[in-house]
Amino acid sequence: MEIQQPQSALYQSDTFARVWIPDADEVWKSAELTKNYKHGDSTLHLTLEDGMDIEHKLDDKTKNLPHLRNPDILVGENDLTALSYLHEPAVLHNLKVRFTDSKLIYTYCGIVLVAINPYENLPIYGSDIINAYSGQNMGDMDPHIFAVAEEAYKQMARDERNQSIIVSGESGAGKTVSAKYAMRYFATVSGAATEANVEEKVLASNPIMEAIGNAKTTRNDNSSRFGKYIEIGFDKRYRIIGANMRTYLLEKSRVVFQADEERNYHIFYQLCASSHLPEFKNLKLGSADVFHCTNQGRNPVIDGVDDAKEMCTTQHAFSLLGINELNQKGLFQVLAAILHLGNVEIKDRDSDSSIIPPNNRHLTVFCELMGVTYQDMSHWLCHKKLKTAQETYIKPIPRLQASNARDALAKHIYAKVFNWIVDHVNKSLRATVKQHSFIGVLDIYGFETFEINSFEQFCINYANEKLQQQFNMHVFKLEQEEYLKEQIPWTLIDFYDNQPCINLIEAKMGVLDLLDEECKMPKGSDDSWAQKLYNTHLKTCSLFEKPRMSNKAFIIQHFADKVQYQCDGFLEKNKDTVNEEQINVLKASKLDLLVELFQDEEKVTSPTGTAPGGRTRLSVKPKEVRSGASSKEHKKTVGCQFRNSLAMLMETLNATTPHYVRCIKPNDLKFPFTFDPKRAVQQLRACGVLETIRISAAGFPSRWTYQEFFSRYRVLMKQKDVLSDRRLTCRNVLEKLVQDQDKYQFGKTKIFFRAGQVAYLEKLRADKLRKACVRIQKTIRCWLVRKKYLRKKHAAITIQRYTRGHQARCLVKYMRQTLAAITIQKFQRMCVQRKVYLQKQAAALVMQTILRAYMARQKYQGLLRNHKAVFIQKHVRGWLARQRYKRSLRAIVYLQCCIRRLKAKKELKKLKIEARSVEHFKKLNVGMENKIMQLQRKLDEQAKDNRVTSERLNCLETSHAVESEKLKVEVSKLKGIEEEAKNNANRVTSLLEQLERLRKELTTTQKEKKTIEDWATKYRDEMEKMVAELKQQNGLLKTEKDDLNRMIKEQSQQMTEKMTRALAEETQQLESDLNEERSRYQNLLTEHLRLEERYDDLKEEITLSVSVPKPGHRRTDSTHSSNGSECTYNSEFAESEESSRHGEDVTRGMDTSLTLKLQKRVTELEQEKSSLRNELENKEEQFQRARVRDDEEHKKSRGAELEYESLKRQELDSENKKLKHDLTAMRQSLLGNAGAGAGAPGSPPYKVLMDQLNSSCEELEVRKEEVLILRSQLVSQKEAMQHKETMTEPVHYAEDVHKMKDSGAITQAYLGLKETNRLLEGQMQQQRRSYDNEVEVLRGELQSVKEENNRQQQLLAQNLQLPPEARIEASLQHEITRLTNENLMLRTEDPTAYRSAKVTILRRMVDLMEQLEKQDKTIRKLKKQLKVFSKKIGEMGAGHVETISPGQMVEETVRPVNIPRREKELPGNVEYKKEEKLKPRGVAVNLIPGLPAYILFMCLRHADYVNDDQKVRTLLTSTINSIKKILKKRGDDFETVSFWLSNTCRFLHCLKQYSGDESFMKHNTPKQNDHCLSNFDLAEYRQVLSDLAIQIYQQLIKCMENILQPMIVSGMLEHETIQGVSGVKPTGLRKRTSSIADEGTYTLESILRQLSAFHSTMCQHGTDPELIKQVVKQQFYIIGAVTLNNLLLRKDMCSWSKGMQIRYNVSQLEEWLRDKSLMLCGAKETLEPLIQAAQLLQVKKKTDEDAEAICSMCNSLSTSQIVKVLNLYTPVNEFEERVSVTFIRTIQTRLRDRCETPQLLMDTKIIYPVTFPFNPSSLALETIQITGSLNLAFLTRV
Repeated sequence: MEIQQPQSALYQSDTFARVWIPDADEVWKSAELTKNYKHGDSTLHLTLEDGMDIEHKLDDKTKNLPHLRNPDILVGENDLTALSYLHEPAVLHNLKVRFTDSKLIYTYCGIVLVAINPYENLPIYGSDIINAYSGQNMGDMDPHIFAVAEEAYKQMARDERNQSIIVSGESGAGKTVSAKYAMRYFATVSGAATEANVEEKVLASNPIMEAIGNAKTTRNDNSSRFGKYIEIGFDKRYRIIGANMRTYLLEKSRVVFQADEERNYHIFYQLCASSHLPEFKNLKLGSADVFHCTNQGRNPVIDGVDDAKEMCTTQHAFSLLGINELNQKGLFQVLAAILHLGNVEIKDRDSDSSIIPPNNRHLTVFCELMGVTYQDMSHWLCHKKLKTAQETYIKPIPRLQASNARDALAKHIYAKVFNWIVDHVNKSLRATVKQHSFIGVLDIYGFETFEINSFEQFCINYANEKLQQQFNMHVFKLEQEEYLKEQIPWTLIDFYDNQPCINLIEAKMGVLDLLDEECKMPKGSDDSWAQKLYNTHLKTCSLFEKPRMSNKAFIIQHFADKVQYQCDGFLEKNKDTVNEEQINVLKASKLDLLVELFQDEEKVTSPTGTAPGGRTRLSVKPKEVRSGASSKEHKKTVGCQFRNSLAMLMETLNATTPHYVRCIKPNDLKFPFTFDPKRAVQQLRACGVLETIRISAAGFPSRWTYQEFFSRYRVLMKQKDVLSDRRLTCRNVLEKLVQDQDKYQFGKTKIFFRAGQVAYLEKLRADKLRKACVRIQKTIRCWLVRKKYLRKKHAAITIQRYTRGHQARCLVKYMRQTLAAITIQKFQRMCVQRKVYLQKQAAALVMQTILRAYMARQKYQGLLRNHKAVFIQKHVRGWLARQRYKRSLRAIVYLQCCIRRLKAKKELKKLKIEARSVEHFKKLNVGMENKIMQLQRKLDEQAKDNRVTSERLNCLETSHAVESEKLKVEVSKLKGIEEEAKNNANRVTSLLEQLERLRKELTTTQKEKKTIEDWATKYRDEMEKMVAELKQQNGLLKTEKDDLNRMIKEQSQQMTEKMTRALAEETQQLESDLNEERSRYQNLLTEHLRLEERYDDLKEEITLSVSVPKPGHRRTDSTHSSNGSECTYNSEFAESEESSRHGEDVTRGMDTSLTLKLQKRVTELEQEKSSLRNELENKEEQFQRARVRDDEEHKKSRGAELEYESLKRQELDSENKKLKHDLTAMRQSLLGNAGAGAGAPGSPPYKVLMDQLNSSCEELEVRKEEVLILRSQLVSQKEAMQHKETMTEPVHYAEDVHKMKDSGAITQAYLGLKETNRLLEGQMQQQRRSYDNEVEVLRGELQSVKEENNRQQQLLAQNLQLPPEARIEASLQHEITRLTNENLMLRTEDPTAYRSAKVTILRRMVDLMEQLEKQDKTIRKLKKQLKVFSKKIGEMGAGHVETISPGQMVEETVRPVNIPRREKELPGNVEYKKEEKLKPRGVAVNLIPGLPAYILFMCLRHADYVNDDQKVRTLLTSTINSIKKILKKRGDDFETVSFWLSNTCRFLHCLKQYSGDESFMKHNTPKQNDHCLSNFDLAEYRQVLSDLAIQIYQQLIKCMENILQPMIVSGMLEHETIQGVSGVKPTGLRKRTSSIADEGTYTLESILRQLSAFHSTMCQHGTDPELIKQVVKQQFYIIGAVTLNNLLLRKDMCSWSKGMQIRYNVSQLEEWLRDKSLMLCGAKETLEPLIQAAQLLQVKKKTDEDAEAICSMCNSLSTSQIVKVLNLYTPVNEFEERVSVTFIRTIQTRLRDRCETPQLLMDTKIIYPVTFPFNPSSLALETIQITGSLNLAFLTRV
C-alpha cells in the first residue's frame, strides 16, 4: 500500500506539479514546475502555458508555496465545494471554464448559486425546463435558478416554514432578471398559471418600477436605484394568492444631481420624449436637454431605447394595475412640475437673502401644474420661519440655502410619488384570502465602491455588511448541522466575523450615531463630524482609517474591500430637511392627488414601507402641539430610518429559511460570454462566495458516501481488502492510504476529507491506473509484435518457396524458348525469302500488265481517232454538196418566177387596153345571133358530150384520187428528206463549233491539271496536319464523352435516390399530416374532457352552496351525448338548468358568466371536433386513394415506357441503316467528283487523302453530335429532376443501351432521344393525372350529390315517421351536419372563402342551437303536462299507460342522437328491466375478456328486437356516463382504466361487426350475420364511443406516465446496470441535508417489471394487439424523452461510461420488445434520440472527420441538443479529454443549415394520436354464459 506523504510531496512527484501564480492582468496564471521543489528552496522554476520559463520567488517570511491546480477531471464541476483544492484561483478558473467553454452561467458554491450574466438570451427558461426541474432535488440537476426556487418551494411545503431567496450583486449583474425567473417558476409550479396570475401582475409592475426607480449609470443602462423585497403569498394548498412589495433606500439625490454619462430616473426622459402628444401638451415640457434635472449627465439618450415607446408601456402598465387615467394625469403633472422646479432660478438679493425674479416662467408652470399660488411658493422658497418660546420670525435665506431647499422639496415630492405608486402596486397584488405561508424574493444592491463614495454607498455597504453577517452565520450553522448529523467531532472553525464593522457603523458612538448627533447640533457641519469620527475611532478601531491627503474623508475596512467615503453632503442627506411652510403650501393645492400624497405627512408609517428620506424632518416646529411620540418619530433621520428598516428586514430573513443567489457581472463592456478575471474576483470577494469556500476549506470540504468512495477507489483495493461491509472496507483502505487520521473523518453515511486529500487520492488512483495501463500495453504490444514476427516468418518461408519454384520454372521456360527460337528462325527466314520472291514476281506481273494495257490503249486510241476523222469527213463533204445544190435550185426557181411575172404583166396590160375600146364591143356583138344559134347547137352537142364526159370524169376522178394519195405520200417523204437534210446541215455546223470548243477546253484542262497537282501536294501536307489535330481532338472528345457518361450514370443514380427519398418524404408528410389531424382532434377531446370535468366541479360547488331544493325535483347522473361527440355537456347543462330553475331565488345573485363561457366553448369544440373528424376521414380516404392510384400509374407508365422504347429502338435501327446507305452513296459521288476534277481518277494518293479526310470529318461530326447529345441529356435530366413523375426507374437506362447492337453515335443519340421522350412522356402523364384528378373530383361530386339526394330522401322518410317535436330536432341536426360538410369542402377548396363562410356557418349554427334550446324547453313543458295527465289517467284507472319516473323525465330532456330505423326484424338476446341500471363493475380475470361489452351489446340487441328507440338511447347514454364516472373516481388505477378501454373498444367493434354493413361483415359466420341489428342504425353512436375510447386511452397514458415517471431517471441514468464502469466523481454539497430524502432506488429491472405488468394487464383484459402496440410506443417515447431531458440538464451524467450504461439499458429495452414480439410497433424508433446521444458521448470528438461523422450520425438530435451534450461532456478519468471549443464551433458551423426548432428539451407531454383498427370477434353471442357472481339477476336471456 501507498504511504502518506507530506504536503510538499505533491510538489516532488514524477510528473511535475501544476500551480497557480499571481498575475497583474489575469489575476492568476497557470504554470508547471520544471524542477521538483526541495525543502528550503527560495525559488520555483516554472513554465507558463505559453511556453515561457520563469522563476517564482517565495515569500521570505511565510515561505508559502503557490496554490496547486485541481486535476483536470475536477475542472468544470457543478459545485465549487467539490474541488479538491479550495482557493481563489481554483474557483475563478472553474467559473471561467464553465462560463466561456461550456456556456453554463449557473454554478453552485455550497448553498449559494452563482449566476453570471451572459448578456445573451438563452433558451433555458421555458416551460419545459420548469417541468424538468419541478419535483427534483437540488443536486440532482445542473445548477439553475429554477433549482433554487424548487428547493425553496419544496421546503415551504414540507417544513411549513417561510422561505427567502436573497438575490444580490452589483448593478448590471442580472439581479432583477433572476428574481423575475424565480417568481415565474413559483407561478408555474403552484398552479397559478390557470388562475389569476399574480406573477403577471408583478411583471406588469416592472415597467412602472423601472420607470420611477431605475436610471442609467456608468455601469448599467437600467440600474435599479432602490432595493425591494417581494413576498409571494401562498394558501394552504400552496398556490399563489397574492404578493407584497417593500422597497429600500431610494436614491433621491439622483432627482437633482447626476454624474457624467449618467441619467435621472427614466420617467422624466419618457415624459420629455412624449411631450409632443396631445395629452401631454398641458405639461409644457420639451427636450430633456432643456431641464436642469435631466441634462447634468450630458448623455440623455440610451442606445437602443425609445423613451416614447417606453412611455406607452408605462401607461399601459398603470392601466393594468388599476390606476385610472385621472390619477395618471395627476402623477404626470407632479413629475413634470419637479422638472420645472429644477429650472427655477434663484438670485442673490444680498449676502443674506435671495429672490426669485418676478414672473419666472418655470415657477409659473410649476404652480399651475401643482395647483398652488405663485406668491406663496416664491415667498417660501426664499424664506424660512423661526420659532422661539415667545414669538415666531420669518427670515430670508441666502441663495445657496434656497437652492438646497428647492432641491430638497423636489426630492421630497418625488419620494412621495414613489411611495404612492408602491402602495397602489401592493393594493393590486394584495391577497383576497388568508395567507398561509410566503416566499420572499430580495432583490437588493450589492457591495459598491466608486471613485467618489457618498452617503448612498455608505448605506448600501452597511446593508451588505448585515446581509453578509447573516449569510456567514447561516453557512456556519449548516456546516455545524452537517457535522452533528454525521456525528463528527465538532471543532470551532475560524471564519471572518464582520460584527466589529457593524458595531463601528451602528453601535453607540458609531458612525451613524455620531452623524445623528451632529445633525442635531445648531451649527453642525460635515467637517466637524469628520473630526469627531477621527477623534473617536481612529485609535480605537482597526477597521477605521484616515486618508493621508484629506481631512474630509474616512476609510472603513468592509468584509469585501476598503472603501473611502467623502464626508461632503452626509449631514444634508441624513437630515433630508424640507421647509414645513412649503409642505403647507402644497397641502393647500387644488390637485387632489397632491393632497393625497401629503395627507399622511404627520402620521407614523412603517419604515419598511417607505424609501429612505420618506419621513420628512421639518426645520421648524409646527404651531399645533403634537404628541411626543409623533414628534420623535417625525424627527428621525434617514440613517436612523434605514437602520430600523434594515433591522426589520433582517428579522424577516432570520425568521425564514434563506437561499442565496449571487449575480456576477463578467465584464463592463457587456460582451456575451466574455470573462474579465479582475472584475469577477472583485465581485466574488464582495458577495461572500470566497468566504463560503474558506469556511468549507477550514473543515472537511470533500464529502463522499461510502458507496461512492468504494466505487471510485475500488481500483486501489486488493481483493482481500473488499469486505461485505462497505464502511469497514473504506475505513481499512483509508488507514493504509492516508496515515494522518486528521486528514479525514468517518461519519454515519459519509467520509469527510480535508482540502487536498481528494487530489492526493486521485493521484494515487491515476498512478495505479497508469501502471495498469503500462502493464496492459506491455502485454498487448508483446503479443502484437510476436504475432507480427510469426506473420513475417511465415511470409518469408512462403516467399522463398515461391521464389525457388519461380526460378526453376524460369529455367525450363528459357530452355524451351531457346529451342522454339531456333525453329522460329528457320521458318521465319524461309518465309522472308519466299515473301521477297513472291513480291518480285507480283511486281513483274504488275509491270507487264500495266505496260501491255498501256500499249493496247494507245493503239485503240489511234484507231478510234482515224475512224472518227473518216466519219467526220464523210459527213462534211455530203453536207457541202447538198448546200451547193440547194443554192443552184433556189437561183433557177427565182429566175423562172421573174420571167413568168414579166410576161404576165405584159398580157394583163394588153387586155386592159382592149376592154376600154367601143369598137371592140361592136366587134364582139357582130354575128352574135348566129353565134347563139351555133352555140345552141353546140350546147346540145356538148350536152351529149357532157354525159359521155361525165361518165369518163367519174372514172378519171376515181383514178385521180388514187394517184393523188400516192403523190401525197411521196410529198411527205420528200419533206422528211428535206428536213433531214436541213438537220444534217445544222449538225455539221454545231459539230464544228463543238470541235473548236473542245480544243480550247483541252488547253485549259492541261493548265488546270498542273495547278491541281501543285494544290494536291500542298493540301496533302495540310491534311496530314489536320488529321493529327483531329485525332487529338477526337481523343479529348472521347475523354469528355467518358466523363459525361460517368456523370450521367451518377446523376441517374442520384435521381433514383432522390426520387425514392422524395417519395418517402411525401409519404411521411402525408402520414404526419394525418397524425397531426388526429392529434388535433384528440387534443380537442382532451380539452373538452377537461372543460367537462371543470363544469362538473363548478356544478358541485354550486350545488353545495345553494339551499336544499324543493322535494320532487332531484338530479340524475344520466345524460345523453350530443350529435357527433361523446361529451355529455348538453345533458349536464340541461340538468343544471333544471336545478337552477328550482333554486332560482337562491342562486340569482351568483356569477353565471363562467358557466355561459363554458357552454359556448363546449359548443365551439363540438363543432370543430365534428369538422376535424370529417376532415380526418377525408384525409385518410384521399391518402389511400392516392397511394393506390400512384401504384397503378407507376405500373402502367413503366409498361408503356418499355413498349415505347422498343418501338423507338426499331425506328432508330431503320434510320441507322438509311443513314449508312446515304453516307456510302455520298462517298461514291464525292470520289467520282474528285476524280473528274483532278483529271487523274486513278490517282492513289488522292484517293488515300480523300479517304482520310472523309473519315476524319465523319469522326469529328460524330463526336460533336455525341457531345451535344450528352449535354442535352444532362439538361433534360436536370429538368426531369424537378418533376417526380417523369423519372421512373432510371436504373434500366444502361440495360436498354447495352441491348443495342451498334455503339457510338447511335447509342448516344438513342440515349438523348430517350431522355427527351421521357420528359415529354412525364409531361403527358402529368396532364393525364390532372385530367384523372378532375374526372375523379367530378365523379366524387356526382357521387356526393347522389348520396346527398338519397340521404335527403331517407331523412325525409324518417322525419315523416317521427313525431312533430322529434321531426324538428332531426331537421336541426341535419342542417348542422350539412353546414359542417360545406365548411369542410370550403376549407379544402378555397381557404379565403372558407374563412368568410365559417363566420356565416357559425352564426347559423348558433341560431340553430338557440332554436334547439327553445324547442327543448317546449318539449320539457309538454312532457311535464303529459306527466300530469298520465297521473290523472292513472288515478282514473287507466293502468295500461306506463308512467315515467322523474329521473327518466330528466333523461328524456336531453337531446338524443338520431337513431335511424331499419325494416328487418330478428330475435334478440338479453332483456333487462328498465328500473335497473347497467352499472359497469370490475370483472374477474378468469372470465371471458370483454364480457361487459358482450353483455351490453346483447342488451342492445334486445332493445333493437323490441324496436324501442327510447330504450336504445337510454342504454347507450347510461353506459357512456357510467364509464365516465368510474374513470373519474378511479382514473389513477391503471387496471381499471385498461379494463374499460378494452371493453369500450370491444363494444365499439361489436357495434361495427353486427351493424349490417357489408364492409364489417366479411369475417362473420352465418350465425353472426343473423345477430346483426335489425331496426336501428347506430353509426353516430359508434363515433361517440370512438371518442370515448380516445379519452380513456389518454387517461391510460397519463396513469402509466405517473407510474413510470419516478422510475425513469433512477433506472435509466443513475443506477449502474454494469457495475464498475462508471466512476463517481466528488459531489461536494450536491445533495444537501435539507433536501427531501429519496423514497427508494429504482433500477432498470424495476422499469422492465413495470412494463411487463402493464403488458400482462392489457393482455388479460383482451386489449387489441394494435392498441397494445400504440400504448407500448407511447411508453417508450416517455422513457426516451425523460431520460434525454435529464441527460441534457445533468453535467455529471455526460461521460463516456454513462453513454455505455445508457446503450446497455436501451439494449435491454429492445430485448424486452423482442420477447413481447413488439419490435415492429415503432417503439424502438422513439428511443433513437437517446441512442444517438449515448453514441455521441462515446465517439471520438477531435478531428473534422469526427465532426462529419457526428453530424451524419445524430440526425434525430437537434443542433442545440448536440452542442449541449458536447458542452456538458465531462471526463471521469484523466485518460479522457474534454471537447475543445474549436470542435464545438465546427459542429455548429456544419449544422448551421439544418431547418429545425431551437427547442432544447423534448416535449414529454406529447401523446401520439391513437387509432382503433376494426378487430372482429369470432365468439358467438349465444355461447356466452353470465355467471351469478356478477350479480346481474335483472338480466334475462331471451
